[in-house]
Amino acid sequence: MNPTLQAFVYTLCLLTSAACAALLVRRYLESRARLLLWSALCFVLLAVNNFFVVLDVLIIPTISFVPARQLASLSAVSLLLFGFIWDTD
Repeated sequence: MNPTLQAFVYTLCLLTSAACAALLVRRYLESRARLLLWSALCFVLLAVNNFFVVLDVLIIPTISFVPARQLASLSAVSLLLFGFIWDTD
């Protein structure tokens, strides 16, 4: 893949997940719906994961951020799953 296109795609993924996180947090603060809280936390951690991807692949390719990326994505999915199970009223 072209390095310029690769940088564009990874940056776009980071911006998209951060925008989704911001919108979910804003909506949660308005409505206080707990499912929005779990979804917002999930997308915050997915944005962190995408940030580590950008660091790992584009900015500092000599340092491996794979454990941090895996921890962030596992935490994101775990939080969302916990939220779905916890709030099954």
